[in-house]
Amino acid sequence: MNARRRSDDRTATIMQAALDLALEAGYAKLSMEAVAARAGVGKDTIYRRWPSKALLFLDAVLSSRTTGLEHPYTDDIMADLREVMHRAVDLLARPPWGPLYRDLIGEAQHSPEVAAALIERFIRPQTADTLARLKAAQEQGQLAPDVDLDLAFEILSGPLYYRLLITHEPLTPAYLDRVLQAVFAGMGPRS
Repeated sequence: MNARRRSDDRTATIMQAALDLALEAGYAKLSMEAVAARAGVGKDTIYRRWPSKALLFLDAVLSSRTTGLEHPYTDDIMADLREVMHRAVDLLARPPWGPLYRDLIGEAQHSPEVAAALIERFIRPQTADTLARLKAAQEQGQLAPDVDLDLAFEILSGPLYYRLLITHEPLTPAYLDRVLQAVFAGMGPRS
């Protein structure tokens, strides 16, 4: 096995150990020492890759599952958004990713470095994909030409984060359908 492959394997083992420990004890109790022991490596090995527990956790969470949230392009913007929102809710509504993502957002509130990395690596790409899909729908006449697409994105995202982070009410397909119906009532083409 070459050195690069061994390093990649070790990195994956460390990130999996961090995820497992965070799920078992919570992010607040996660420590570099515990991760090193679980992964069977020295703390120096971890600190060479990640200068802090927060950045290790960020990499571990974002490496665990962030694909599959790209928008399809059909002739039905609402169906396309519904499909992606349902996949996102499926990911966020249950373990392991939901609790880990909530912890990551919590850490981002205290760490500008984590917040910037989370925005750059996850939030911004998801936002760009959704805005591109909304723009295409607007150009096809599926949305009113004067709809503020940035605001529409925020209105679509807000209810998910509200339930995920504030009320902890269930994120269900039926709830998403209600959100989409409400938003699209104001965004559709005007006669």
